[in-house]
Amino acid sequence: MKRQEKESKHRILILGASGFLGGAIYKELCSYFKTFGTYNTSNKQYEKNKHLFQYNIEEDDVYEILEIVRPTIVISAIRGDFSAQLVAHQHLAEYVFTNKIKLIFISSANVFDAYSKYPSYETDKTLSNSIYGHFKIKIENMLLRMPKKQVAILRLPMVFGAQSPRIMEIQEHIKEKEPIEVFPNLIMNVTNDLKVTQQVHYIINRNKSGVFHLGSSDLVHHDDFIKEIVDSFEWHNKKVTYKNVYTTNDDRYLAVLPKYNLLPKHLQLVSQQILSELKL
Repeated sequence: MKRQEKESKHRILILGASGFLGGAIYKELCSYFKTFGTYNTSNKQYEKNKHLFQYNIEEDDVYEILEIVRPTIVISAIRGDFSAQLVAHQHLAEYVFTNKIKLIFISSANVFDAYSKYPSYETDKTLSNSIYGHFKIKIENMLLRMPKKQVAILRLPMVFGAQSPRIMEIQEHIKEKEPIEVFPNLIMNVTNDLKVTQQVHYIINRNKSGVFHLGSSDLVHHDDFIKEIVDSFEWHNKKVTYKNVYTTNDDRYLAVLPKYNLLPKHLQLVSQQILSELKL
C-alpha cells in the first residue's frame, strides 16, 4: 500500500532525462513516483515510453510540456545552449511560482571557480571566471529570488560513475593510447551518480529546500584521483600516459563542501567510496 500512497504524492518532471545524470535520477525515482522526463535527440526507445517527451530547448517552449505533465516537482538536469536555457528557466520559474510547486536545479561547483584559495560552502558568495559558471550563477540568482520553500539548488563537483562521460572518456583514451589530461594543482571534491540520485530522492521525500553542496566530505588532488581511477580498471594492462595541465603555479581549489545544510550520515560520502564502486 505504501508504494501506492507515494505514487499519488508527486508527479515529477525531469528536464534532461536522457543525459547521464538526468537518466540516473529518472531510474531512481520512477518506481516511487509518477515520473516524466524529456530527451532531445529522436530515439525509438524513448518514443515508445509514454512518460518521455521530446524537447528541444532552442525550439520548443517548456510550457507545453509543463501543461501536459502538470508536475508537482520539476528537476532541471538539462544541458544545451546557454541563452536558450536561461529563457527556459525564466519560464520554468514563472510556472513554479504561479503553481506553487517546487524546482530542483542541478548546479555546479563552477559557480565558485573565481575563488581558488579555499573550498566553498553553501552560504559563500558565488563568483566565476568561466562562461559556464557565469551561466549557472545567473540561473541560481533567478531562483534565489523565489520563495525559499519552492527551490532546491544542488551544487555538484565533478561527477564520476561507471557510465559517466568522464569515465568513458578516460577509458577511450586508454584504448586509443592517448594521454589522459590531469590537473596536478587542482584540489577538488567529487561524487558519483549513485550518491546524487539517493540524495535527490531524500530531498524530495523530506521536502527539503535551500542550497545543498553534494560533494564528498574529503578533498582530493585531480591527478591523484584520476590515476587511482585508472588503477581501478581491472581490464587494462596497457601503459598509460598522462598530460599534466598547469593553469596556475599554486594549488587551486574547486570544491563544494557541505557545512550548514547537511544530509544524514548515510547520504554523505568520501572519495574512496567512488573508487570502490568503480571496481565492482
